[in-house]
Amino acid sequence: MKTNLNKTFKAVIFDLDGLLVDSERLYWRANIQAAQELKTPIPRDAYLEIVGVSPEKVAEFYHDFFADASLKDKFISRTNELFSLWLAEGQLHLKKGVLQFLQKLKKDQKKCIIASSNTKEVIEQILQKFHIENYFDFFICYDDVKQARLQAKPAPDIYLDAVKRLDMQCDELIVFEDTGIGVEAAQKAGLRCVMIPDLKPATIQDKKLAYLICNNFLEFSKNNY
Repeated sequence: MKTNLNKTFKAVIFDLDGLLVDSERLYWRANIQAAQELKTPIPRDAYLEIVGVSPEKVAEFYHDFFADASLKDKFISRTNELFSLWLAEGQLHLKKGVLQFLQKLKKDQKKCIIASSNTKEVIEQILQKFHIENYFDFFICYDDVKQARLQAKPAPDIYLDAVKRLDMQCDELIVFEDTGIGVEAAQKAGLRCVMIPDLKPATIQDKKLAYLICNNFLEFSKNNY
């Protein structure tokens, strides 16, 4: 499907994990290793159930797999520790076409922000690792959502906050997401959302809610920008 979106948006809101970087695969791998080290009965595909959710929701999801909270905390801590280690080792990568797309948006003077369920610390780590922090005007993270007592995705709160901060109309913005949770949040906020699936393919519901579905940013740029 071809569109002419470049004439109809002034700013872009990006998710981060699984969209700009292939972090979801790394978190999944860390999740599996942490479960093996702690000898916990967590299915290898359990992580697919929490892709795109907030740290708080992650903790809630894993509650039923542990006899006590301390073991759960150790598991989550070890998962994050492994992710940080592999990030430092260079095992995290930008997704296909991301840098070229960001460069094009900057050239066209489009505003770019990130609206992510991840923490401020991790977002800053990733942006600095790939030297892409200057492409973004600001980011909204889990810490902001928690401080302002907003609801995490799939509630629209983080996107409504982004619209307010940008001081633009919804039809002047476009969102990029990789998960159904994110697509739903954007749709509830009245925003057009382009979905670029990562670990999980687009569902029938995703196809109904998304403005467009692409395989990667190169494909989007070629056909729609």
